[in-house]
Amino acid sequence: MSTLSFVYLPKGVGAKHGAPINVALVKKKAIERCGLSEEEALEMIVKMIDGPVAINVFDMEAVTTTSDGVVIPGAIITMAAGDMGKIHKEFGVLHMEEIEVTAELIKEEPHLAPLQKLYPGRKLFRGPDPVKKVIPVHNVVMTGKAVNNNSATEVMNVVTMEEMLLPILGQLQAIQGGDIVFAITGGVISVGIGMTVAEKYGRVFPTRQFKAGETAHDSAGYAKTLKANIPCIVAPKEILAGYILDVLECGLIPGKELGCSPAVLSVAYAMGAKIDFENISQRAWLELESVGIYRNLLEQPAIAMTREEIIAQADTIIPGLLDPYRVKSTECFQEISVEV
Repeated sequence: MSTLSFVYLPKGVGAKHGAPINVALVKKKAIERCGLSEEEALEMIVKMIDGPVAINVFDMEAVTTTSDGVVIPGAIITMAAGDMGKIHKEFGVLHMEEIEVTAELIKEEPHLAPLQKLYPGRKLFRGPDPVKKVIPVHNVVMTGKAVNNNSATEVMNVVTMEEMLLPILGQLQAIQGGDIVFAITGGVISVGIGMTVAEKYGRVFPTRQFKAGETAHDSAGYAKTLKANIPCIVAPKEILAGYILDVLECGLIPGKELGCSPAVLSVAYAMGAKIDFENISQRAWLELESVGIYRNLLEQPAIAMTREEIIAQADTIIPGLLDPYRVKSTECFQEISVEV
């Protein structure tokens, strides 16, 4: 007899109203060790949890990207939504599409160039193939009260209308037992998540719709309000800084190859890395300026900090988050085991 283990965040835990539904994170290898299919594992998990739940399956040996184009290890490969012990057969499960990493892909998506150095040979996943989706527009699954959206980085309760952002790095911290940060999202991150890069099968957009230097929100001062008042679970800023530094050290340029999010621009400035100011659109600058990121300040000479200094001072270098508090994920995400 074997045991399937996963980590579980109960509804209501977190900042403000907390998680609007339950959240379960499970590793692909944990499923494989039990000799289960993904479908069988998802059914077991949803029956263990009382109420609406989002379930995300992780391949820790794969790679993905953040919304602003930073490559990171660990990827969500399947997302599900369940309620009352069931998963909707049509709308409740969606698989992310594996993307073959080729020279042609990297030419089209230059933010992926660091893969060859940092994560050679690993599989790449981001969002689903739109042809294989049942629900149009959004990369979303739903069952009953539970909604799991944007390729498993945002959860909602359709009855209470509450939601929570779950950026990929925060989830990776939780599934690995690391520290996480509970907070209110705030204006800086609300702007930052719109500074995307052009990607095929992206987490939000299925096609290469918005290039580095552009804004997907395209809403000037309104962008900072879009997700500002909802709770989120994120990685500590030194974790984010480390991954941004990794790709900057590979030669990527914010505004040209990387998205122009406040986090990326702030780390690049601290490092003394090149920023393609001219390629950042005026519409993007309007949004950045609304949260205190000004071109004239970024263009001023600065004493470049070392990688170690940036990581140590990440909380002051990277802006964003309201009322953050750091906790050990193991104090909030419960480990649950079920005999197979």
